[in-house]
Parts: sequence; C-alpha cells; structure tokens
Amino acid sequence: MALIKPPPNKNTHEENIACCCQLTHMEGQKDLLDKQAVLNEANNAFNNKHFTRAEEFYTEFINICTTSGDCDSNDLAIAYNNRGQVKYFRVDFYDAMDDYSAAIKVNRHFEVPYYNRGVLCLLVFAGGYKALSQHGSEIVTLTAALASQCGYSVESDPWGNTRLHTSLLSCFTQNHGDAVFNIGLRLRLHGDQMSDDLFEVEKTCEYNQWASREILCKRNFMEVSTTLSNIWRMVFYTPKEKPMMLTEAQEAGYGVSITPTRLVLRSPYNAPETYIENINGVQMKIFKVSTYFKQAWSVTIIDSAAACPIGGLSFTDELITWYMPHYITSLMTDPIHQMLENYMGVNGKWLSEVEMMDRGYSMMVTEQHVIVSLPIGGPDGYYKSSVLDNEYHITYTIEPMLEMLWLQGKSELTRHRLDYPIVTPPERRPLHVTDSAFAEAESFQITLGSFLFDVELLNITLATGVMTVEQANGRGYNVQEHVFPNGSKTFSMDIPFSDPAVLKTSVSPRNVLYSLPVTFGLLVLPEMAFFSHSALVEATREDITVISMSGVCDDRNFYILIGHGENGVNFHVTVGTRDLSADLFSEYDVTDNGTHINVTVPFLAQDVVFEKAKCFANGSMTALAVKVKAAEKMIPSQLTLKDPSCKPTFINTRFAFFSFNASSCQTSRTFHDGIMTYQNTITMNRKPGSQNATRDSSDYSVLVVCNYKPTKTLTMTFSAEPQASTLQSVPGFGELPVRMRLARDASYNDFYMTEVPVVQYLKHPLYFEVELLQSTDPQIVLVLENCWASTNHGGTVLKWDLVVNGCANPDDPYQITFTPVMSDARVQYPTHVRRFQIQMFTFIKDNMPLRDQILVQCETVLCDAHQTDSVCNSTCPVSKAENVKRGVNAVSVKVASHTDNGWSLSAPTGRIKSPCVHRLMF
Repeated sequence: MALIKPPPNKNTHEENIACCCQLTHMEGQKDLLDKQAVLNEANNAFNNKHFTRAEEFYTEFINICTTSGDCDSNDLAIAYNNRGQVKYFRVDFYDAMDDYSAAIKVNRHFEVPYYNRGVLCLLVFAGGYKALSQHGSEIVTLTAALASQCGYSVESDPWGNTRLHTSLLSCFTQNHGDAVFNIGLRLRLHGDQMSDDLFEVEKTCEYNQWASREILCKRNFMEVSTTLSNIWRMVFYTPKEKPMMLTEAQEAGYGVSITPTRLVLRSPYNAPETYIENINGVQMKIFKVSTYFKQAWSVTIIDSAAACPIGGLSFTDELITWYMPHYITSLMTDPIHQMLENYMGVNGKWLSEVEMMDRGYSMMVTEQHVIVSLPIGGPDGYYKSSVLDNEYHITYTIEPMLEMLWLQGKSELTRHRLDYPIVTPPERRPLHVTDSAFAEAESFQITLGSFLFDVELLNITLATGVMTVEQANGRGYNVQEHVFPNGSKTFSMDIPFSDPAVLKTSVSPRNVLYSLPVTFGLLVLPEMAFFSHSALVEATREDITVISMSGVCDDRNFYILIGHGENGVNFHVTVGTRDLSADLFSEYDVTDNGTHINVTVPFLAQDVVFEKAKCFANGSMTALAVKVKAAEKMIPSQLTLKDPSCKPTFINTRFAFFSFNASSCQTSRTFHDGIMTYQNTITMNRKPGSQNATRDSSDYSVLVVCNYKPTKTLTMTFSAEPQASTLQSVPGFGELPVRMRLARDASYNDFYMTEVPVVQYLKHPLYFEVELLQSTDPQIVLVLENCWASTNHGGTVLKWDLVVNGCANPDDPYQITFTPVMSDARVQYPTHVRRFQIQMFTFIKDNMPLRDQILVQCETVLCDAHQTDSVCNSTCPVSKAENVKRGVNAVSVKVASHTDNGWSLSAPTGRIKSPCVHRLMF
C-alpha cells in the first residue's frame, strides 16, 4: 500500500525519482584472494538475504575479473545481476539498471528482470497539480478511486514489484507558483524480503516549461490542464451536454482544481461523462468539459479537452505497431495548427535516436498517424504467463510513451503525453512431456516444460490419486524445478516402474510395456490461475521373468501346465475370478515340481465359463446350449436350429454344440444403422406323437445373434428371366402437402398473398380454403377434423374451437359455414378442397375486448372415399350456444397466419401411414 504525506520544502531538484530502501546492516568484508571463494561468499550472503555483505563480495569479484580478465561469463553476469538487485533495494535505481545492462552484455543468453520481487518504487514525472487537503488529514491512503481522481498511477510487474507514477499536479503535491513541487510518500513494503516498516520518500522538483494546454494519458486516468479562478459550474460532453456544479463533479470522481496559473481536470477512463470517437481509424476516449468561472461582474468560460487512445494496435508474430492520430480533431480549436515536436520513450523514460535504434524501436510520422513500432520480446518489456481454456499461453507487455507538441494559431501550445500499456494477444505455448531415461533404466525420468518464471507446480495426479509436490517427494519421486539462464523453467520427476501408479502390459513373450498416465496441476502467479496438463508416458523393457502356459482338455477336465523356470519368479495364478491359493490346491489337484505347475479344472467347476455364442469373420457362427436347473427337461440330442435339419455337431447329456454358416439354417439377416444382424434360434423338437401336447415353460429356446459391420461394398451383376405375374397393390409411405389460404371474397378466385397480417372489421366474413396438393387420386377425400382460432395475450394463450371432430363447434353462436366445392378450371378434384366461412371476431378477457393478432389453424385427415371410419363419416349434432367467450364489439383486429411464406397458412408435409389416419397440422 502507499500512504501520501505532504512533505516539507526541499531545495533539491530532479525530474525522475526512484525510491527504494536498504534492508540489511553493514558487516565486515573478508579479504579473499581466490575469486571463486569470493563468488561463493557473495552468493551465500545473497541467498541468506545479507544484501550489504553480498554487494561487497560481488564488487570484489567483479574487480578481480576486470583485472585478470579470465572469469566465466555466466559467473560475471550473475554477479552483475545480483549486485543490481541489491542496489535496487537501496534506492539506487539507475545504478541497478547499469548493473543489469552489464550482466546482459557479459552473457547475451543471460536475461534478468529489471525489478526485484517485493519492492515498491516511485517515479515522478512533470505534469503538475497543487496540494489539495480536502480529506482533512495529513496521511491519506491511496485507493484505486483516489488514485485516478488525484493523478496517481500504480502498476506491478510479474516479479511482484510496484511502480507508482504521480503527476506534479496531483492532489497532495505542494505547489509553489506552478514552478516548484514538493512530493511526499510514505510506503509500506511487502514480500519475502521486506518487513512491515514504513519508509518515507520526499522529493522536490522544478518544472516551468508549461504549454498553454497539457494533456496527460496514464493507464487509469486522463488529465488536461490549461492556462488561466472561482469555478462556478461545469458542462461535460458525452457528446451531449451535461451540466454539473463543482461539488457534483468531485463527488462523481473527477479531479478538479486550480493552481496559481492553471485549471486542472482529471477523469477515469470509465467515467460516464466520457465518450469514444474514431479518429483516423483509431478508437480514442474523449474527455471534454466547459468550465465557467464566475467573478463579480463577469463569467469566463474555458473549454478543456483530453483524448487518450484505447485502440490503434496491430500485432504480428514479431512486431507491435501503435498508430496514434497525428492531429486529433476533438482537440483542435484553431484551423491553423503545426506539429513542432514528437518524442518517444518507454517505461516513463525518454529515448534518444541511438537508444531507439539499439533496441529495435522506430517512430514514423505520416500525414494521418504517428506510427511506433516495437519488437516483441524487447528488453523494456516482459513476458507473462496466462491461462485460456485450460491451456498455457504467454503474453508480452510493454509501456511505450509518446509526447507530441503542436502550435495552434500563433501562440497556443499543446503538449500531449501518452503512456500506453500494451499487452499482446495470448499466444498458445504447447507443453511437452518427455522421458529422458536411458534404455536400461528402471524408472520414468519425466520432464515437463517449458514455462515462464511465474508458473508453479501445484500437484500431481497419478492412477493412485492426487498428491502435492511435498507428498510426491515423500514417496521418492524426486520432483524438482529447473531454472535456466534465460528465465524459463521446467519440472522433472523420477518414478520407478515398480511404483503402484505404473501400469504393466505384456506386448510379447519377452517384452513388457510400462505406462504412466499423469496429470500436472499448475498455477500462474500472482493471478492464482489454475490449469492442468495430462500426458501418457510409455516405455518398453525386456521382461526377464518369462512365464509360459499351455493346456489340453478331454470330455471332463481342462489340464493346464504353467512353466516358471527355476529363478523363483514372483507371480500369482488366477483361475476364473479366484486366486489359486492353497485352499484350491486340492479342488483343482495342483502340483508343483519346482519348474512347472499342473492344474486340473473340471468342466463343472464354478470358475468355468461357457461361451454360448461366437461370431467369426468368415461368416460362420457357433453356439452352445447348456442344460441347467431352469431347463431340466431339455434334451440336448433333440435340439435344432430354425431349420430342423440343422442339428448339433457335438452333444452329450449336458450340452449341445452348434456350428453353422450365417447364410444357412434359415438364419435371418437385417440391417440397422450400418450393422448387419444375423439371428437364429435353438429350440427342442418334440417327439412324434406329441404334437397335440400342451406347450409349457419347460420348452427350450435360445436366441443366437451375431452383429457384423460391413467393411466394403461389392458390386455384383446378374440377369433374370421375366416372369408373368399379376400387379398387386402394396401399402406405401409418401408425403402430401396441404395448404390453407384466405380468399378476398366468396368466389375463392383471389387470395391474400403479401398483405401480412390481414386487417378486418368485426363481423366481416372471412373465406378460408384448405387444399391438398400434388395428388391426382380421386379416391382421396380431404376432411377438416379440427379447426381453432388462438391468440397470445401477455404470455397466455387463448383458444376458441371452430371445427370439432369434423363438425362446426356446437357451443359457438356464430358457427362457421361450410361452402360446397365444385369442379372448375382451377379445382380438378373437388374432394381435395374444403372451404369454410367465419365472421371476424376478437377474444374477450375480463369483459374487455383484446386487440391481439389471431391465428387460425386446422388439423386435417386424408380419407379413402369408400372408407366408413367414424372420423371420415361423422354426423354433426344440432348447435347450442352457451358460455360464449368471444365477442363482436366494434373494434378492428389483425389476422395473422403461422406459416413462413407470408400470411397464408400452409401445412408441413407428412407421411401417409394408412388411409384415414394421416393428420397434418397447420
């Protein structure tokens, strides 16, 4: 956390400040001549957090190496790097950067972080605001909302470091005439190497190169200050005008203040009074305010505007391109303007042309854009791990800076500074699990990687369960983390083949396949994003413990011989589902002569299983029928297949064995979902003379089924002699469409086609026609079985029957009228057409007429002209009227269909299953 404290006046001035702290006390330095001993002492002191001592030894080692010139480059890079981290602890930010740069120069493959874990640092930049003690206390906690309102920006890097940027015009800066600024912070540091002590940071800066308008874009706020006191009211543009009083603007989270010479306005990016504008193809967030200053006899209006980018980025595999509009129309107040200066930097520090070239950066100015190009993976950014859909990804983050200075009119200068944090889209990084064990090794030596520094191994899941890294090491798996000079890491572990989690499979008489399914649980810090990676690791080894097995059988027993050699092989035998223990030795007559085991298993033993049916690729089938207590009357010699001539190929008093071809013995064949199914039945033929005997449950029947999946289709040619035969009518299935239309008048010659929905007055006649299409069979009769009208009112469906069971609704006082159909030029088969007429109506609910659209639907039946089915030949009862629920009030309503083609009601097609039962819904 950071606490802000207004500091006393200081006379020292510096534009950039880096503030950290010294964590350890001075200890004596040993005078060691051996450079390796000096390096060891330095590393030990550094690892034990004796940083002052470590710095002295690293300095001594570097001096020895510089003098002798024969040090290992990696050792020298480590010395520079670790000494840089120690200096960073001690506030010496730029000296630390020099050491880090030296480490990279000594060893190009040695990449180091720019900030060490757990340190909170402050960078102050010119930008101005005077102290505003509106909170009424000397120490104020810097919250996220207060930071955006008062001009503070906080960011953290992946190593846990925090940088705090503050505008010189921030709320708690002591402002002396907009020229000298006193800044004070009280920092509370966190992390492994930090205590909870408070550290005070105070600094005085000078800045007097103010432009007429200063615009500052940070990651969490936009700031604009203009040359100028008594603020009366403000008008925000969204872009519509929205007036506010000063107190209302401050309560809404806006920073509003005046200095001796300037008006300062500040807004978060997500403030409701900001808006987005597309300028030259770049999305910009606009903050625009008119401020009214009220004096004794006059009112002064100052227009202020800030524009900050939220887009304008493009990415390739190797390059980031940032497009910034050259001229922003929302900021221009004069048609005459001229760009004076463009500067580029990164991470809050300006870069010279030489520095930009060395780092691969470029800035190009076109008529519409200032284009900044940044190589992905450059030294001023960093990579970060991320998780997307349980897969490992990485991103690259960098914060370039751009400053533009332009002139409007003759003397109005605008300085526009932008700090733009950029994160590349997540890039998937496939993970690899490798087994680095040599051919004769008796264990899996697994390596998982590679990862960035911010990934930790959380747990490991094997076939035996989930375990933490500590538990895995307790089992002897030797789980380790390996960190490489470039900052990447891998994880490794060693699991012996004898571990219970390893699966063993014999792939040949002398080889065994060892398999290890493993899932790694991983965690990305500090986001605590969990993901996992699963793999199957396999290794084949020669099995030196060869077991042989053979067997024969007679009509009573199985005789099994197991050879195990003379080496005392550790194995066990399973018979059926039971282990061959001493309890079964007498039952199965087990003998062991030291090299072989003999086992005798009777056919009737409980561990014997009969395979009742087997299917072979050559199209043959076998089946076994066994006599059991449930079929005591079954006689194996009397069993046959469907074809009585197909008898068992082997029988005795207990079972019968059949073997036959799938195309014989009346075996049936069916096809379903690409599968051929062959079926036959084993039954018991009754003796002659018993045909009239009553069949009971003692009869024996076994279904034999084989399923085959065809692997290819063969084309066969054949010819057949024509045979004279009589034509027969066979029922079939087909589709017949039916449509429903609304005619304009009783002639039924003109129909509504595109006027959807149809609007009519109440009691006006509506003429409906239902027609069977695509049929030329005069024996088919179309019957209206049920018709009804419905409406949807507020989610409730109201319904009124018009036709019920082929007749007009007897409960309807305004019954429909069926119109006879005659043959004419349009109607060829009158039995295929049905017409009826109703009066326009509306539904009534709670004695109030409804104005909702009405759907008219019908259910039809296709009948045989000679059919006497009750539905096809119904007798209609005499009508009666009661409990009427529809009205004839003088209102107009809409009539709508429920089809896809305009207003007309057409039926979906269906299958004719049998005469007089097929129904089509409208």
